[in-house]
Amino acid sequence: MLERLTHLSVKTRLIVMAVGMGAILVIVNSQIAIKQSIIENGSMMLLRLAPRDPRSLLQGDYMALRYAMANQVAQAAKTAQLTDGRIVVDLASNGEASFAGLYQGQSLGQNQRLLRFRKRGDSVRLASDAYLFEEGQWQTYANVRFGELRVSEDGEAVLTGLRDDHGNRMGHALH
Repeated sequence: MLERLTHLSVKTRLIVMAVGMGAILVIVNSQIAIKQSIIENGSMMLLRLAPRDPRSLLQGDYMALRYAMANQVAQAAKTAQLTDGRIVVDLASNGEASFAGLYQGQSLGQNQRLLRFRKRGDSVRLASDAYLFEEGQWQTYANVRFGELRVSEDGEAVLTGLRDDHGNRMGHALH
């Protein structure tokens, strides 16, 4: 393929590169638009965080996130032999989500929502597993207990902030 491109005229190569770059920009911008739509229109959900070192010394002011329900989801996905899919979560009145089961096309209850998961090896990713914050502000996030998500109807999630045990926002919202 590369050999074919070298035989093309300079003008044709420029056109091919421009079309390729245009396609990349369209794909990237469509993903940005999708995430922005989730942030603006998605419903709020809180996922309880499991204990984890609140700071990564190698990466600076960064917090690795691990969601408490991830082990339940991993076990259910392993039993069902799934690597990607959606789960059903029950929402409490404060917005906290708890694992109800795998989504298999069933209708949802009034206080239930979908949440997408991706299983890689033994770990499950429910939403962003990292939170970067302003240098020197790590103590602000020492008592974080929830990841605040905005979730679309089909279960796609975007991390929008962190909250303490009482539901108070920790630091600034991401979006």
